[in-house]
Amino acid sequence: MAFLEIENLHKSFGMHTALHQFDMQIERGEFITFLGPSGCGKTTVLRMIAGFEDPTRGAIRIAGKDVTRLRTRARKIGMVFQSYALFPNMTVAGNIGFSLKVAGRAQSEIDKRVEEMLALIKLPLFGERYPWQLSGGQQQRVALARAIAGKPEVLLLDEPLSALDAKIRISLRQDIRALQRELGITSIFVTHDQEEALSISDRIVVMNEGRVEQVGTPAEIYNFPRTRFVASFVGTLNLLPGTIVDPATGRIAVDGQVLTTSQPLPADDAGRARLLAVRPEAIRLEAPAAGRNSLAATVEDIDFLGAVVRIRARVKEAVVSLDVFNDPNHALPQRGQRVALGFSHENLLVLEEGA
Repeated sequence: MAFLEIENLHKSFGMHTALHQFDMQIERGEFITFLGPSGCGKTTVLRMIAGFEDPTRGAIRIAGKDVTRLRTRARKIGMVFQSYALFPNMTVAGNIGFSLKVAGRAQSEIDKRVEEMLALIKLPLFGERYPWQLSGGQQQRVALARAIAGKPEVLLLDEPLSALDAKIRISLRQDIRALQRELGITSIFVTHDQEEALSISDRIVVMNEGRVEQVGTPAEIYNFPRTRFVASFVGTLNLLPGTIVDPATGRIAVDGQVLTTSQPLPADDAGRARLLAVRPEAIRLEAPAAGRNSLAATVEDIDFLGAVVRIRARVKEAVVSLDVFNDPNHALPQRGQRVALGFSHENLLVLEEGA
């Protein structure tokens, strides 16, 4: 049995359906990220887990206990918001210890726990300061400490880094992940930032228009996207229209050229038009070679970006991008030049139909 179980969760607001049949099994201590654009339903799921919204139907269980209709306070949930949500009239220590005070803990116990939390978030001397005296990153650390001070069973983080500048975001997300690992708290992180999701997650749930598109590890999501949405939302991807020639051998025609995928294909796919995908970093400028896919193309544009040179080459109706390292000892192709684009069979992905 998974530690956190979400079964057939559905949410409607009047005639609008915000979430369609969300199912998820989360193990104790896992760090899960809900990734998707604004309005995709990720925060709606988070709010239902927290108890801020009631599902239209479905069930939420924590450690085998059905908490679907329990009040937030009874769920042992810690929550970190995008806007910090610190009490401006309370000191840092007061903010961190607030939930413990509400729970009726002894002041000595509260003081000890606050001291532990301040050390954990690397702000041991900031207890008597007020939120307005802290930077944005420091305020979010305090919000994190407040969320975990009561030793929650599940930690929910709703885009906690989106209000911070890029450098602080990178540092704080690393700190959040390290802290989560140290404490072993089952955590769910909501973001629209693919880099954040890929860098800190055990598994990622990619969402779009209230539905789950794909669930997998960061490597699975990036390297093996199943749908067009996942392929285009996570990283940069080249999309090519193709026609299945022989499903048994994985042969696919693109612009009259035959490529091969190592991906299993349904036996009845012969003759079907399918959308193909290949990452820019998987492509090389190379002569055709046995055991490799090779696609003839015409160089359309070249962008010099310093250490990297981005080349765009046209294959009939599609434009394929690839990045090569800047090497002054090797000449770059010229616009209008015919080139061969090489990549492995494993790197040619066939996306699901209707995606």
